[in-house]
Amino acid sequence: MSLADEVEVKAPIRHADRFFIGGAWVTPSSSATIDVIDSASELVYFRVADAQAADISRAVGAAREAFDGGPWPRLTHAERAEYLRALAAEVRRRSDDVAQIWPRESGAVYAMARGGAAGAAASFDYYADLAATYAWEEPAKPARGGFGLVVWEPVGVVGAIIPWNAPMGLIGTKLAPALIAGCTVILKSSPEAPGEGYIIAEAAEAVGLPPGVLNIVTADREVSELLVRDPRVDKITFTGSTAAGRRIASICGERIARCTLELGGKSAAVILDDADLPTAAQSLAQAECILSGQVCASLTRIVVTRHRHDEFLDALASTFSQVRVGDPFDPQTQMGPLVAERQRDRVEGYIAKGLAAGATLVTGGGRPAGLERGYYVEPTVFGNVDNSSVIAQEEIFGPVLSVIPAADEQDAVRLANDTIYGLNASVYTADVERARDVAGQIRSGTVGHNGFKSDLAMGFGGFKQSGIGREGGTQGLLAFLESKTVLLDGPTARYQDTQL
Repeated sequence: MSLADEVEVKAPIRHADRFFIGGAWVTPSSSATIDVIDSASELVYFRVADAQAADISRAVGAAREAFDGGPWPRLTHAERAEYLRALAAEVRRRSDDVAQIWPRESGAVYAMARGGAAGAAASFDYYADLAATYAWEEPAKPARGGFGLVVWEPVGVVGAIIPWNAPMGLIGTKLAPALIAGCTVILKSSPEAPGEGYIIAEAAEAVGLPPGVLNIVTADREVSELLVRDPRVDKITFTGSTAAGRRIASICGERIARCTLELGGKSAAVILDDADLPTAAQSLAQAECILSGQVCASLTRIVVTRHRHDEFLDALASTFSQVRVGDPFDPQTQMGPLVAERQRDRVEGYIAKGLAAGATLVTGGGRPAGLERGYYVEPTVFGNVDNSSVIAQEEIFGPVLSVIPAADEQDAVRLANDTIYGLNASVYTADVERARDVAGQIRSGTVGHNGFKSDLAMGFGGFKQSGIGREGGTQGLLAFLESKTVLLDGPTARYQDTQL
């Protein structure tokens, strides 16, 4: 019997019936709970408390008190860095627990899930290192004389809303820069994947993070909106759908709250005429296996010149159809299930729309044989896709690839840009100079060369409706800082010998 088939599997968390607020495990305001469903077995994996309005308000109040009156924003950056390093160590210690939770919640294969904690821990270490190297304060010479300082201070209380597809990594990406900046945080976990939030809460408790610095709740969309609306929250950082992002941006705009939005994508892979087609097909098929295509930056729109379309379509279909779908804990599995029944229904709905629009289904389109339980969908490839069609324009969030014919290279770039999104892209060519030239023409936050690529240390985010702001690296830190100009009659002792 595989691990995914076990009837009773105990989640490795201790306080699923409570919230972590003000440094303690508190009793919820109601008896409401959320069932977390194992995506491979369709059985209840565990239950968590479902936050209501009173719980959100309590969490916000704890974060506000910790920021306004607590020690956290008044510690030095070096002192805060020690907490981040301790969190990194504790998260690494829980690697096996993350590897058990992530596949069951979201369908990640176990081989990938084993690295889930390491990525988050690396974020904590990275931002801890910035404590000693980032210019938190810089002297300046005012135009009218005297002495000036540009000081970077924490933005305040942060509401961090994370999705279900890669919760641990996104927790690290949001939480680490917020904490080193001196912010306090309310982390709102997704109902489909709350386990990683509990692990982070247990880690915060273990390292003695001051009360109220990190508060963690799980809630659905309606209650989560109260976090966005609360005037005690200075900033919202959100990763999720563009539709939800529009709503959050409008609410933040009403009260002039800061926000960072990492939203959806419909990312293009542009196959130039000198690209090796079998290699490109292998690269794209392999990348689409990641989280069963439940990745905002997936390269799902593949643009190739018309005279090479059929050849490439055959290569891609042949490669993608051979992907082994199944139990995420099976070492032979290359792609696991989708997160939930509603997500499988969504993906199947888009496949039906592709067929209705006249696209050519060359492989997949159904549920894998022999997998009666679990939210599985076959690796699916459409050819001859009209770029104006629904499957070419809307984010499917599943293992569905669309191959779009272009007249020539210029037309391929035009098609790549013909979308409301601009999160990721790639250029397939043997010529690095051509890759750089075409990358400069694509309106996207990231453009890779010959593959699905991203680098959080360099910053990640999107153009157009793929978001606002950047996450990762020093760009990701800026989102949690406010710039303050300080004008003095003369230099402080620290800057007595500074030449401006």
